[in-house]
Amino acid sequence: MTTPVPGISGPARAFSGSIFTKTLYDNRRVFTAWAAATGLLAMMYGSFYPQISADSVASVPESMRGFGLNDVSSAAGYLQGAVFGLLVPLLATFYGAATGARMISADEESGYLDLLLAHPVGRIRLLLHRFAALATGAAVIAAAVLAAMTAIRSSAGLDAIGLGHFTAQAINLALLATVFGALATGLGAATRKSRPTVFGITAGAGVAAYALHGFAPQIGATWLRDLTPYQYYIGGEPLKNGFQFADTAILAAAAAVLVIAGAWRFTHRDLG
Repeated sequence: MTTPVPGISGPARAFSGSIFTKTLYDNRRVFTAWAAATGLLAMMYGSFYPQISADSVASVPESMRGFGLNDVSSAAGYLQGAVFGLLVPLLATFYGAATGARMISADEESGYLDLLLAHPVGRIRLLLHRFAALATGAAVIAAAVLAAMTAIRSSAGLDAIGLGHFTAQAINLALLATVFGALATGLGAATRKSRPTVFGITAGAGVAAYALHGFAPQIGATWLRDLTPYQYYIGGEPLKNGFQFADTAILAAAAAVLVIAGAWRFTHRDLG
């Protein structure tokens, strides 16, 4: 039996059966905007592949090779660098940071969290339902990117990449966004930090990890890549090799650990 969530009116009443469905409804525009923007960006950069020439390959700076731009002559190599290695993972990171900061921190900052928890809604249930909605949004973004790649696959000369390989990369993209969403959600649940602070810390950590993953080969410390989620997102080259189950499991486990840690602290701290 579910408990109606307070503050419901109008069309939202149909989604008031659980915190999960209400969170999806409340964030429907946010999820749609992120999915549309990321999908369109992937489509735009993916469609440039037919224009790649030998001169384009030679002009790639050595410092950018660590970001996946070391093999832009092949379809999989180009997409791994120009699409899935550059802006798309950063957008996924910022989605996780921004949305995760909304899940607990925004409500605590506004005082709405007290109203929610005054009803028969446990802290763990609240956090898990909110996080499940965030993960669903990440899956929608990944689905939009997969749809965009499928739409231009033939016209952009990307037929050499199978749909299964595209799907594998899309799943990793969803998990990457979920990892940073878990970090932001867990951080907001574990502390009393404001929404902008939670976003700033999470986004900063994401950008630092992204830079470390890209520049580690340049400083002769490739092993540092293994400390970043980006290595498990794209290091196994899913577009070339398909599903990398170990990498997928590591991303999923990292998200679970971050949420569990945040939930544990959330249940033990004073919200007053």
